[in-house]
Amino acid sequence: MRCRSDLYLRTVSHYAMSAEDALALLERLHAHGVDACVGGGWSVDALLGKQTRDHSDLDLWVPAVHLDPLFVAFGEAGVDRIFPWPGDRPWNFVLHDGVGLRVDLHLYEALADGSLHYGSVVDGAAFPAEALAGHGFIAGTAVRCESAEWAVRCHTGYPARDVDRHDVPLLCRKFEIPLPESFEP
Repeated sequence: MRCRSDLYLRTVSHYAMSAEDALALLERLHAHGVDACVGGGWSVDALLGKQTRDHSDLDLWVPAVHLDPLFVAFGEAGVDRIFPWPGDRPWNFVLHDGVGLRVDLHLYEALADGSLHYGSVVDGAAFPAEALAGHGFIAGTAVRCESAEWAVRCHTGYPARDVDRHDVPLLCRKFEIPLPESFEP
C-alpha cells in the first residue's frame, strides 16, 4: 500500500505551511468535530518534537465520515479549492486557499475489525489503526500523528525525494527503526 500519491513526486514552490498555519487548521477542524491525524512531513517533525525543515503542505488522515464538517471548517479558513493533479482519487486529493496554504487529504474508513481502509473497494488496503496513533508536538502543541513506523513506511515505496532522505534517517535514529535498504548510504 502506498500512502503517497504521484502528486508527492512534484512540488510547487509558492505553497508553505507554517507551524502556526498547521495548528490553526487543526484547531478549526477540532472545533467542527473532525478527527484529523497529521501525516507526512509535519508528522515526522511532530514525532521529532521540533520542526526540522520547511513544509509545502499539511498532510491529514481523516475519517471519510468527517468530510462534510471538514469542508465547512476548511471553507471558513479559505481552504476551499481543489488543487488538481493527474491521478487524484476520491480518497486522496489536495485542497488549497489559492494563495499559499495546501492540504493533502487522505480519507479512510474504519472497518468492523478495528482496522482502517484506505483506497477503493477494488484497489484499497487495510492497515492497523495503530498506524495513526502516534503523538507528537508542533510548536509545543500536542497533536495526534502517524506512528513512527508508519511514517517511515509512508516515506518509502516510491523514488526517494530529498525530503524523504532527510526525514527517514531522523525517524529511524530517534525511534531505533532499521533504516530501509533504499536509504542506506
